[in-house]
Formats: sequence, structure tokens, C-alpha cells
Amino acid sequence: MISYLEFEKPVAELEQRIAELRSAADGDDVDISTELHRLEQKSADLLASTYESLSPWQKTQVARHPSRPHFRDYVEQAFEDFVPLGGDRNYGDDEAILGGFAKLNGRKIILIGHEKGNDTASRIRHNFGMGKPEGYRKAIRLMEMAGRFGLPVVTLVDTSGAFPGVEAEERGQAEAIARSTEACLALPVPMVAAIVGEGGSGGAVALASAERVLMMEHAVYSVISPEGCASILWRTAEKAPDAAEAMKVTAQDLKGLGVIDRIVPEPVGGAHRDPVVAATSLGAAIAEELDILGGYAPHELKRQREDRFLAIAG
Repeated sequence: MISYLEFEKPVAELEQRIAELRSAADGDDVDISTELHRLEQKSADLLASTYESLSPWQKTQVARHPSRPHFRDYVEQAFEDFVPLGGDRNYGDDEAILGGFAKLNGRKIILIGHEKGNDTASRIRHNFGMGKPEGYRKAIRLMEMAGRFGLPVVTLVDTSGAFPGVEAEERGQAEAIARSTEACLALPVPMVAAIVGEGGSGGAVALASAERVLMMEHAVYSVISPEGCASILWRTAEKAPDAAEAMKVTAQDLKGLGVIDRIVPEPVGGAHRDPVVAATSLGAAIAEELDILGGYAPHELKRQREDRFLAIAG
């Protein structure tokens, strides 16, 4: 059952009418196929036109949709033979950041990403995708392993930000994020990062400092959430739509600014409407990028990362 966002209400009303018409005609001899087809086409056209002109704030809502596919969904649909590896060999295992060995179209890789969960229990277990220091240290361990074994690294970024709790700060959250970013930049193997939902603050950058950064069509990527930005600038979260517009959080804006390299198309109506198609599209895009990067020497890969981030900073 689809959970409709506020701006999708006209579509929801049409689809409800279609469902009621089907239910009323069930077992009836009256032919309603023509009317059904007309309404279904109208609904599809309305959905397409709505998603062609989403505002940055509406895209933020889509990126946060409760049914949007997360790390485990992409693992199941786009990758093969995933073998999870846990723990940072220092404190414990963080379930907000998952990773391990995997295959993509037969190519062996190290796969790392944020997992938000898909129901109340799993969201609490995965801490809503907000990584703690041990999660980023686990990512560092896996990236170092990738370097030793010559395996490309793929990261799927989907977090509102790193966990800001006191215990995380006590265990060195800022240091762990900085070292994870450093590990990305120092990798001697190809790295492709994909922003699949929210890419928030240093918690996202720590897994996205790659030579190729992809974004799903309706994902968002920013240094702070629109609500956080609005609270700082206007002292009210109600200005979040204005903040989202000013911050250039969308894939389309960031592609134009050179922050990301490629936009991965989503099914009409967002990835949550057809997770299989979304995952297939993402897997194919990542595989293409890895094919290109496979021809570069380690020092060339590092130079590419250096050049891209210096260009953004400049």
C-alpha cells in the first residue's frame, strides 16, 4: 500500500476513485474498462507531471519516504553474494552502517552503506541510519581490507547525519568521521559512492569522498538538513522549504555545481514505487563507472579525488 506525500494528494484521490470503481463493478456485468483506462491514464499523467516539477523541499520529502529502498533492499536487488562483516575491532558493531564482501555483475567488491530500517523495530535497531564512531571505524577497516585485496569500494549513502549523542562524542565521533573521509581519499582502488536517499553532513561525506559520486534522481545531499538550516537562519523550522531552495540540495543542482558526477533515473513517482527498477538502474550505473575506473592506476585514482574536492573548495 502506497503512503502518499502531501503534494501527492491529487494523485491519491484519483487512485482512490479508480479503486472504488473497480470495487463497485466487481462481479457486475457493466463494462467499465473504458472509464477505468481513462482514469488510469489521467492518474499516470498527473503523477508524471507532478514529479517533473518537484521543488527541493518536495524532493527532500521523497528522499525521506518511509517506503524508499535502503541498503538491504539494494543489496537484495542489485548485488550478489553479500557477506556482511561486523565490528570495528575496537568498541563494537554499529548497525547503522553495514558492509562486507559482495559481487556486482560478477565483479568482487567491498560494499558499505547506511541502513535506516523499514519498520519501527528495525529503524530503532539501525538507529535510523545515523552512524556512530564504531560504524565509521568499521567502514575504515573494510576500506583498508579493500586496498589490501585490490577490491573496488562501493558505498550507498543514506543518512540524515552522524549520530549526535553524548556517547558518540565521548567515543570520538568527529575523529572517526575525519579518518573515514581520509580513508576514502587514500584508497588505492576504485571507489564509487551513490547518494540513494538523504546525504546529510559529515556523516554522508565520510562514505562519499570518492572519485565518482552518483545520486538517485530524487535524493538530496547537503551539509545540514533544511530544518536545521532554517532553525539557524530564521529561528524556525517552518522555513525549511526556503532553506532547501537556497541550499541547492537536489541532484540536478549538485550536478550543475560539479559536486556529483551522474544522476541515476528513478521510476516515475520515486524509487519507492518500484524498488526493483530503481535498484537495477543503480546497479547498472555503478557497474559502468567501475568499468571506466578499472583502467586507472592507484596514483591516478587518488589524483582524481584530490582534483574533484579541490575544485569544489575553490
